[in-house]
Order: sequence, then C-alpha cells, then structure tokens
Amino acid sequence: MTDLMRAVVYERYGSPDGLQLREVPRPAPGPGEVLVEVVAASVNLSDWESLHGAPAYARMGGAFRPSPGRRTLGTDLAGRVAALGEGVTRLAVGDAVFGDIMPRSGAFAEYVAAPEARLVPIPAGLSFTQAAALPQAAAIAVHAVALANPGERMLFNGAGGGSGSLALQLAVAKGVHVTAVDNAGKLDFLRQLGAEDVIDYRRDDFTRRGPFDVIVDAVARRSIFAYRRALASGGRALVVGGTTRAVLRMLTVGALLGRVSGTRLGVLIVHQGPAAFLPIAEQVARGELTVPIDGVYPLEELPQAITRHGEGRANGKVVVAVRADPSA
Repeated sequence: MTDLMRAVVYERYGSPDGLQLREVPRPAPGPGEVLVEVVAASVNLSDWESLHGAPAYARMGGAFRPSPGRRTLGTDLAGRVAALGEGVTRLAVGDAVFGDIMPRSGAFAEYVAAPEARLVPIPAGLSFTQAAALPQAAAIAVHAVALANPGERMLFNGAGGGSGSLALQLAVAKGVHVTAVDNAGKLDFLRQLGAEDVIDYRRDDFTRRGPFDVIVDAVARRSIFAYRRALASGGRALVVGGTTRAVLRMLTVGALLGRVSGTRLGVLIVHQGPAAFLPIAEQVARGELTVPIDGVYPLEELPQAITRHGEGRANGKVVVAVRADPSA
C-alpha cells in the first residue's frame, strides 16, 4: 500500500468545474477509526451544498473556503476495511462495510479514515453500489414515513431523489396515500414506485392542493402560510432541506403558527447512523424494496455525477465507482 491515493478535491466554493482529481496523502486511522478502501460512494444534496457553500450552513467547514480537512466531498460510502486504529474491536481487516461518515467527508477518494461506530457490515445479497446509495437517503425516508399513519394522505416534495424514492415505497407499503412532487421528467418514475398522484412543481403549486395529513419537503422554499393552507386539521408539515430562510422560518414562526392553528410546522430531525439505515438495507437485500440508482460514474467523472444530482435530473441516487464493484 503506497502513501498516496487518488482523491477528488476542491479548494474554493463554486461549481463542479472546480473539482480536481489529484494524488494526495493516504490517511491513517486514528483511535476508534478504521481505514476503508472505498469501492463506491454516493452523491447527496449535502455534497452539492458544500461544493457551492450555499445555503449558509453549508460553510460550517470554512467561512470563506473549505478547510484543509474538508476539501474532499462524499459522506455515504461502501468498501472494505484496510487497517484498524487503536481500540477498534467490532470490525476486522477485510470486512465489507458501509455507512454515513457525516459530519466528516472524504468518501470520493480511494481511502478514507472513518469512525468504527458509523460503519456496519454490508448485508449478504447487497452490492457495494447499492449499499453506498442507502445511508443518508434511508435515514431520511424512515423518519419521514414515521410521521404518517396508515390511511392518511402524505405529500413528498422532491420525491424523485434518493430519500424520496425510498420514502415513497415505505409509505405505500404502510398503507399511506402518497402524492409525489418533482419535475415532469420524473413523474412516470414516481408512478412506477407506487405514487397515487404526481405533481410537476414547475406547473402546479402543491400547496394549493390537498388537504394533506403530512407534508415532507426536501427542497423547501415556500412560505409557512402556504404549507398551512395545504394541511388538514391536525396535519404535519416538516422540511428536511431547502433555503436557510425557509428552514429558519419553520423553526421560529412555523412553531408559533402551528400551536395557534392546531397543526405542526417545523424541521424534520433525522438521526443518522446504522440504526436508521441498516433495516432498510436488509429489506433491499431481501427484495422487499428497491434502491433506485440513476447512474454509476467513475471517480474522474465526479463533476458530471454531482451536476446531474444537483440539477435535480437524477431518478433516485447517483453513485460514484471508486474501484470495480466485486459484488456486482
């Protein structure tokens, strides 16, 4: 094993054109960490936001430019354990593992040092590519669907992405009536996943439809009063992404309006980690769910991969193949 590895890095906030494939020092695992030889890593909205430095909360790793330890994106990964740090007891060299390493990053590289607690063995029957697509998306989907009861009407805005495509399947299996919102190019895809109704957000304002018992918005930009208008009595509207303004308004004014109106308006709190995503991975391995993957790109094509995801053109997840998937 050499002391260098390939990694995609960026030194300034901006467009995907600023991403560069370079040789950089290979990390060493610290106490409680393992070194993972990355096979696959998936693109998340957090990668697009961190690259651009927007919304404002995406600059937590550096106000004016990414800090030296945050210059490689990627948090969801699957690979093999290559080395152990001091105190690691649960994993062994050679184990096939996957997980979400947030708040760290660095998965778009040949190796990454990751906390042992953030990783679990890949279930039998699941490929590295599938496993890499699951952690963040599955955790969001699980928490979103937990808001709805069987027989209720649920709307998911941004349903064609990774979390939405999983949430839609989970909700339908639970007996929830789902309305899925995304662009026109994804509506047939959403119908195939089981959506009872679909809405092209570019042509139709979903907040003038309903009423809905549950609204989950992955790309929040609307006013609090618009969400309230679309809710049934006792309904819940929570955002899980969007502009800084929309998130702050839901945390402040939304909480007040919710108490007055008898509804719940706020931000979906997602507890990341294996407890959230492993049960979904096991369902995928058993064939009970599918993990839609829009495309698989080599590491050197990360700019194209992150652009497709960030521009909202992907049906499901976009995965980056750092090396050949031996399980495919």
